[in-house]
Amino acid sequence: MGIRSSLQVLMVLGISLVAVSPANAGEMFVTPSFNYIDDDPKRAADDATGGQIGVGWKLSPRVTVEGVAGYAVMTGYVDVDVAELSANVLFSLGPDTRLSPYVLAGTGIMKTYSAAIENETSALANLGVGVKYGFGEGPLSLRLEWRTRFELFNTITYTDQITSLALQYTFGKAAYVMPIPEPVERDTDSDGVLDKYDVCQSTPAGQSVNSRGCPLDSDDDSVADDLDSCQNSPRGAIVDATGCEPDNDHDSVPNHLDQCPATSVGARVDSKGCEIHAVIELSGVSFESNSDQLLPGAESVIIDAAATLRLNQDFIVEVAGHTDSSGADGYNLMLSKSRANTVLNYLITYGANPANLTSRGYGEAEPIADNTTAEGRVANRRVELRILNR
Repeated sequence: MGIRSSLQVLMVLGISLVAVSPANAGEMFVTPSFNYIDDDPKRAADDATGGQIGVGWKLSPRVTVEGVAGYAVMTGYVDVDVAELSANVLFSLGPDTRLSPYVLAGTGIMKTYSAAIENETSALANLGVGVKYGFGEGPLSLRLEWRTRFELFNTITYTDQITSLALQYTFGKAAYVMPIPEPVERDTDSDGVLDKYDVCQSTPAGQSVNSRGCPLDSDDDSVADDLDSCQNSPRGAIVDATGCEPDNDHDSVPNHLDQCPATSVGARVDSKGCEIHAVIELSGVSFESNSDQLLPGAESVIIDAAATLRLNQDFIVEVAGHTDSSGADGYNLMLSKSRANTVLNYLITYGANPANLTSRGYGEAEPIADNTTAEGRVANRRVELRILNR
């Protein structure tokens, strides 16, 4: 086989590789090389130099195929021209960086020509290692390679050591594009909410914020929780800089609910802001005759009384029940106790401290109105709260 025929075979081999390669639209390269051949001593020839040219395709990030045609002249006792044609697979040992080591293996044919001996054609096998050095992101690379070439199926088997220095030019290599850095997501006030979502971008360091980056304000009174002394202000309430509703007489009843806005400092007050005397009259708490069932309107009065007791947690209170004079004394005493218990249970339901409450029935012994009239008897069927530790 002549050199011209060998090159034709190389072209056919290359075309077939492209046809089956999934990367035929990818990188293709050409590699002219200078070879130094440490030939087999059995050839009785001197070491030689030669050249080769390779054409390759990158099948994947680590696998490349390359077709190679080479030629060399070995001088010695008998001068021999050697031509070879081979196909090799190169496997990269790491990612494709500037310095990339690889191993190779392949097979092919070789032919020796000589005026003194018979020309021979034989099979060959290649095994070797190499390293590729890329010049930046451009198409040029430098390759240094060492391989052993085994001449097979001949009358004499030869083994040659070949060192190659090659310049590789890659076609179709994607131009390197400097990556555009991702924009930095800023959080100027370091509150954990990115600026693009942060409605309040100047919150003080360490301030607790909500998902919008604004200071937490649990009761929506426009005073941040960490500055709010009254974190459960009613929605819509007018508050001062401390987050509390104004209370000019400092009795813990805000101005807009205070019916006695000028109570003396330290005075005990009820839920309306008025001073509490020894007995809290539950006006409006009345009962059906001969019953402990409350008349309509009584429950709202008890709710206000419970609020007063919550304001004065230290009060020890007796819930005192009374009746009119209808019926026997013993029965009225039992009925008054039952009425007192009804009110006590309502007070506890609405938040009064049960540990501070007792109940007692007084029967008909303490009337406040005339039992001879219907209106008087209704007034006497009552319950009142007596402050025992005022």
